[in-house]
Amino acid sequence: MSTSRAPSSALTSFVVASRYLPVYIALVLLVTVAAIWAPAALGSVPLRAVAPYGAVLAITALGQMLVVMTGGIDLSVPGTMSLAAVIMVGVGAGSDGNIGNAIAVALIASAVVGLVNGILIGGLKLNALIVTLAVGQIVIGVVRRYGNTFPVQNPVPEGWSEWVTGRVLGVSAVFWVGLGLTIVVSLILRYTAVGRRFQVVGANPVAAHVVGVRVALTQILVYVVAAVLYASAGLALAGLIGRPGVFVGSQYLLAPIAAVVIGGASLTGGLASSISTFAAAIFLTGLNQMMLTMGLPTSLQFVVFGFVIVGGMLISGDRIIRVVERALREPKRRGVMETQKAGPPAGPAG
Repeated sequence: MSTSRAPSSALTSFVVASRYLPVYIALVLLVTVAAIWAPAALGSVPLRAVAPYGAVLAITALGQMLVVMTGGIDLSVPGTMSLAAVIMVGVGAGSDGNIGNAIAVALIASAVVGLVNGILIGGLKLNALIVTLAVGQIVIGVVRRYGNTFPVQNPVPEGWSEWVTGRVLGVSAVFWVGLGLTIVVSLILRYTAVGRRFQVVGANPVAAHVVGVRVALTQILVYVVAAVLYASAGLALAGLIGRPGVFVGSQYLLAPIAAVVIGGASLTGGLASSISTFAAAIFLTGLNQMMLTMGLPTSLQFVVFGFVIVGGMLISGDRIIRVVERALREPKRRGVMETQKAGPPAGPAG
């Protein structure tokens, strides 16, 4: 019995894993193209620049990935990141002694934003796209108002900036934090009941409700967790920049969604990989660094990113799964047709 199930299990694992292959192919192509046309982008200095900003995008994309897994979308990311960054400036007040308070306030305030999103979407069943866009606008308004209470472009506490820009084993500390969070999220999704609920609710909320999963509570929780991840990325970004403005998170509206798509997540909910999402974030950041090294104008950079996002949609995980399943199903279908053409086996003589 076990031997008959083994090939089926291996085949299922191959089909599922195939949805995440494009991002790793894209990374190989990026390195190949950079080695040919922009070898300077592969130098130690550019790579050290890619690591922290790639990790910031990866942490943000992890939050977006969790939301997408439950069948939602979150457009309040820029506002939440800006909120956390500005709180680090305002509450931090340039003093290292205030760093702990600033981090706590930023995470709590962002969790409240996620809670509002979760209640409106998971509790009241409002459209996620419209709700998160509206909440994001409200948060940006609050950030601008709060930013007027202290001088514009005040620095974050020096101790925070030094920690964020410091290196561990020659690589930015933020990179290791991002990689650590990615591994933790991956383990939670794979080995805990809460993580499996995220996937079940996204794949089939009706079935999840039937088997006793509290769908609304799970959706509320995922928006809160996602907001905390956005805040963490916003705090790191504030430390990297040193003097963040009230619009510091504005560039993170579509990039996290692109990382989730290129990382092979199912846009209808359910399947996703935090490791592949991290790889996609590094790919997008590396692509941006390569274009800067090549001296491409900003307008052309937007064009390239647009094509990359569309390309990611064209080879999304859902499409890859359908192609692989069709390829595996075709030989079996031909075998059945040949059997039917051959006709039924002859009966015994006499």
